[in-house]
Amino acid sequence: MTRTAVSLSMRLVLCASLLAWLTGCGTVRAIGQTEAGAGSEALQIWDRWVDSGGDIAVATTWERRAAPGVTVAHIEQAFASVAAEYNLRAVGELPLSKELEARTGQPQPFLQVYSYCNPSTARRMLDFSPNMAAFLPCRVTVMERGDGLWLYTLNMDMMTRMGRRMPPELKAETSRVRDAIRAMVDRGAAGEF
Repeated sequence: MTRTAVSLSMRLVLCASLLAWLTGCGTVRAIGQTEAGAGSEALQIWDRWVDSGGDIAVATTWERRAAPGVTVAHIEQAFASVAAEYNLRAVGELPLSKELEARTGQPQPFLQVYSYCNPSTARRMLDFSPNMAAFLPCRVTVMERGDGLWLYTLNMDMMTRMGRRMPPELKAETSRVRDAIRAMVDRGAAGEF
């Protein structure tokens, strides 16, 4: 679908939404309960989805290629530094490439998932929205590809900008976790610690 067709589709959706609102549809009422900027964030995700040919994972994640010369050790040091700075707890690692090497007996490109959490923020978020449990803990994956190391994580702007309006204290806490995960990806890719 071309951008022109997408733009036309979006206009049709907006017109349909206005019509639905005038007739009392719950969709518009739900939109009214979201955080400020939810619509623009949704459109950015939509654009990434379209540009990726419909890959929902591309649309809903952040990724960074590590700078040349940045090693896994540099990335891990950056993660530890950011976690300490933002009071996040490292809650686990999943060394997938080591597991695959053990199973196959063959060397594997590096692949590891790092998990982080702020337990008090997690509890308050789950009290607000129990289904957010599916997104816990926060994860950053480091993967070796043909062109180097890459870092991937969930686009946390979906949580802080697209969801139902949060109480101000919870919004501040979740925004801080969002900032920490973003910093891990950015500083890890740059090898800054």
